[in-house]
Amino acid sequence: MSDLPPRILNTPEAGEWISRLTATHGPLMFHQSGGCCDGSAPMCFVAGEFRVGGQDVLLGHVAEATPVWIGAAQFEYWRHTQVTIDVVPGRGAGMSLEAPEGVRFIVRSRVFTDEESAALEAAGEPLRGDAPALGEGALSP
Repeated sequence: MSDLPPRILNTPEAGEWISRLTATHGPLMFHQSGGCCDGSAPMCFVAGEFRVGGQDVLLGHVAEATPVWIGAAQFEYWRHTQVTIDVVPGRGAGMSLEAPEGVRFIVRSRVFTDEESAALEAAGEPLRGDAPALGEGALSP
């Protein structure tokens, strides 16, 4: 449904970095971490190098058809927000692909309007990592 507000977006700058990393590494994926050490850093991996499962929710796709996942428990806290992946100078998280490049991906968010929240609620729950609809190509475009 194109009427639905996207749960995930990227800034033009992040899109450039995603394209650059895709050209170097091939198809990518993000997982929105909720760990103690990296806070809420979006972690960028080569598609398939981070295994998603039933406890992961697909937020949507960003530049280059790159899927963005989040843990189900964290999604419950974030379900009312639109998340935007951005990039800033600095040291990225150790396992994230941008780490050696002198930049790091971050997230910015805004709360959905009541109308947007109602539309998303009516559309049903987002796909989870164990959804049969995802098939083998779930992690790559």
